[in-house]
Amino acid sequence: MTAPEGRGIAESGRTASTFRILHVSTGNVCRSPITERLTRHALSDRLGDPLTGGLIVESAGTWGHEGAPMEANAEIVLADFGADATGFVGRELLDEHVIRADLVLTATRDHRAQVISMGHSAGLRTFTLKEFTRLVRAIDPATLPDPREDGVVERARALVRAAAALRGWLLAPSPDADEVFDPYGAPITFFRSIGDEIHQALDPVVTALTGVESRG
Repeated sequence: MTAPEGRGIAESGRTASTFRILHVSTGNVCRSPITERLTRHALSDRLGDPLTGGLIVESAGTWGHEGAPMEANAEIVLADFGADATGFVGRELLDEHVIRADLVLTATRDHRAQVISMGHSAGLRTFTLKEFTRLVRAIDPATLPDPREDGVVERARALVRAAAALRGWLLAPSPDADEVFDPYGAPITFFRSIGDEIHQALDPVVTALTGVESRG
């Protein structure tokens, strides 16, 4: 399964018919590619084809290696989860990516700060991945639109609004709790531990976005 990578998009803002998730790390060769492709894999597990529901998943790096493949160990981690690394190409984070994103999930607080500093009213839709997971766990699914009646896009937009409203009330238990550390240059064992962290953080997020529990 592939989804649009967002190259050459016009600065026309977000559209009502789609919900675009942007994962951000530093080089866009380790953490954000893993997170992007695990998100797509999890959405496919629940929805069949995420694009049918209007969900688009992308990634970029604040110091992105434009045109680079993901790290070999990142591909191994994706294979462990049955996810597809085919066709991935690294990107440098651009204004247009932030403008079009409905939800930006970053690996660290520094990445979050960099995205927000770019402007484009990104503050209310930018979270670290683990921060968003923590907030999502506190949201009652019954308060969100029913995806069968209102569609997955409307549910996803409502989820982001609810998470943003909770952010000042539900703080991280420690400074590192919202961080996904960089495995670049590390052995495969560390890559796999980071992959497990990302997978565990994504599962409740994808369930909340879609209203569908994992079949795994």
